[in-house]
Amino acid sequence: MRPALKSMDDWDLPRPFLLRVAPEPGDIDGLDHTNNAVYLRWCEQAGWAHSEALGLSIADYRRLDRAMAIHRGEYDYLLPTQLGDALELATWLLSGDGRLRMERRFQLRRLRDGATVLRGRWQLVCIEISSGQARRMPPEFCAVYLPAAVTASG
Repeated sequence: MRPALKSMDDWDLPRPFLLRVAPEPGDIDGLDHTNNAVYLRWCEQAGWAHSEALGLSIADYRRLDRAMAIHRGEYDYLLPTQLGDALELATWLLSGDGRLRMERRFQLRRLRDGATVLRGRWQLVCIEISSGQARRMPPEFCAVYLPAAVTASG
């Protein structure tokens, strides 16, 4: 008996930002599946795409001399993916303390069966780009990121 598949609309959290990805020949490692480093690259691409869709780009980060930097990253590799797999990567911001910290989560699902193949999370801290020191989020970050944040309970 096969387990029931999750609906493609049934994500871990509500209101995901979605990015379609697929392994290319250069992404496949010696074990004939997607190399783990590729998942990290996709998460970075999804994070930037989400930020830009919300209205904050790398140019804004430079102008404000602030960035949300990864303090800690955790990834759970649940299933392998292979060449030809169509995938959808969801990402969310979770509100933090409203001053220095936020969290970003990821869920990667295979389109053909809805299986979750990866979950990840980043602990983010706002830094001053010029010094690398932790600094309070500028009002522009709070105005864009905090309303977009979801809660871990949904």
